[in-house]
Amino acid sequence: MTLTCVEWLVLGSLPRLGLVRLAALRQQNPPWPTGWLAHMPTAAATALRLWLDHPKRSPLYASVQNALEWEAAGLDHHLLSPEHPCWPALLEQIADPPAVLWALGDINVLPSPKLAIVGSRRPTREGLLSAKSFASAAAGRGWCIASGMALGIDGVAQQAALDAGGASIAVLPGGVDVIYPPRHAGLYQRLQRENGLIVAERPPGYKPYPGDFPRRNRIVTGLSCGVLVVEAAEQSGSLISARLALEQGREVMALPGSIHAPQSRGCLHLIRQGAALVRDMDDVIEALSGWGPRLGHAAFIERAEDEAADSWGGGTVRASQKDNDEASRHARAMEASSPLLRWLSQTPTPVDVLIELAGCDVATCQRELTQLEMEGLVALVPGGWVRQAA
Repeated sequence: MTLTCVEWLVLGSLPRLGLVRLAALRQQNPPWPTGWLAHMPTAAATALRLWLDHPKRSPLYASVQNALEWEAAGLDHHLLSPEHPCWPALLEQIADPPAVLWALGDINVLPSPKLAIVGSRRPTREGLLSAKSFASAAAGRGWCIASGMALGIDGVAQQAALDAGGASIAVLPGGVDVIYPPRHAGLYQRLQRENGLIVAERPPGYKPYPGDFPRRNRIVTGLSCGVLVVEAAEQSGSLISARLALEQGREVMALPGSIHAPQSRGCLHLIRQGAALVRDMDDVIEALSGWGPRLGHAAFIERAEDEAADSWGGGTVRASQKDNDEASRHARAMEASSPLLRWLSQTPTPVDVLIELAGCDVATCQRELTQLEMEGLVALVPGGWVRQAA
């Protein structure tokens, strides 16, 4: 059954539902609304019944009206739900797709095949040149560059794609109207004016918190056929994007760089774990040859999952306090407040056991683990998750 954008807005705001369960319900496609209500947690079902019976009395009414007013405020304002013809099909392949996306700019770039380019916020000169070169070459071959508009490699790649006359999509951690980082106001404006699009999962006006950055990263990788890591230190946050891409069945590629450069150690680690080593755009196209407009997405997903099972094992992918300074201020608070940390030690704990011990749902557990990983407090190793030594 087809749901309206308003209904998706409501579903995405219901308490205790979560994006993983919401995605599962959409796959089941029960009758609306009775079948959905029957499969929801009590709190979510109660909130939905109130909305259905008395929408103006619902706490969700104001946010829904604000969303509709924002969309009507400009021709380049778009509110996308899974039923929208421009909804990115690749997002339906991830475990926790967003319920809606706010989009600002040209939504005609969404159907283009997308390549995510990520890397250090403090790149070397060689890294900057490589990011520009690969982004320009990819744009020239019809690929849309997706990234998070972050400082360093991400922003440079997006600028280069626009300079080459190509398209680029920026996924923001906050609201679509909240420029982050502020230093990229110029890039933000270019994406609006030129062949670009700015998207966000959070509503307009929302200012990002540390936990919103991994949420943003899963959309960057989820939109894309593959992720190219240009430069990354040994504990770079870009390794989290690589892990998310792998979990989503995307191709992971890395530039080798110098063995003497600290900014290359993360890339070398990825390559040792099975990421595709690329030297030029031809290598990227070869790595992505299992997917494309001619072959279809399903062929790529099957190939990526098979290769991941063969070559990626359970390599440790740790997050960085160093390259994610927007989250580091909260590391001590996370260590004191997270219910997951008390169950973790130096002995690997499988995620299903951790869920049972902590008494939380899958979506909450995954979200907390990703945030703790960004803080450098936990790591994924063969056999499960471990607590990092202080």
